[in-house]
Amino acid sequence: MKTRKIIQIVAFIILAAIIDSYTFINSDLIVGVLIIAILITLFTGRRKTKASEEILPNLTKSKEEHYEQLGMSSTEISFFRDTMNTTKKLVVQLQDNVNQSTKLKAIDLRNDTVRVSKAMFKELVKNPTKLHSANHFLYTHLPNLVDLTQKYLEIDSHEIKSKQAYEKLEESAQIIDQVSKLIKKDYEQFVADDLEDLDVEISIAKNSLKRDNSNSE
Repeated sequence: MKTRKIIQIVAFIILAAIIDSYTFINSDLIVGVLIIAILITLFTGRRKTKASEEILPNLTKSKEEHYEQLGMSSTEISFFRDTMNTTKKLVVQLQDNVNQSTKLKAIDLRNDTVRVSKAMFKELVKNPTKLHSANHFLYTHLPNLVDLTQKYLEIDSHEIKSKQAYEKLEESAQIIDQVSKLIKKDYEQFVADDLEDLDVEISIAKNSLKRDNSNSE
């Protein structure tokens, strides 16, 4: 407990003692109000601590200049940073969920889902203006996969499972596998432009080599 909270609680106790000594207010009522005041103080402290954890990291000057050079407005920068902060938490949660189940690990191994999700996150960080090209990944596939794996773990954790529970687990595993494939497809589509650019560069290089070889002959 922080020192400030301790001081507040001590102050409440002293105030309650003074009121009890110099007024005719019922002692039980004073004690009840004191307990409520202390609980409110403690509860408020927890809420602030939790809220502080949600605060985004400070935007460095270099990153801000980078975003501005890309033509992004302050609103677009804020939206991008909020989106990436949420996405990062989802990727971390997905990895944690996968690591808790042998079945989920097998699905991840088959589709490389966690690694692909991390790669997609890195690509978005490098290309903030292409955020719209990852809509399916950001707002549908990744959140759905996190929810599905979470629900899978909840059912799988039951000590006693009915036939229906096993059927649901199998059905969930199949859906998780399908959504994992969609995430891989999202990544492939997102980097497709880079592959096309590479093809162009290779073609130019081949033509240049062919031309140089012809001239040397």
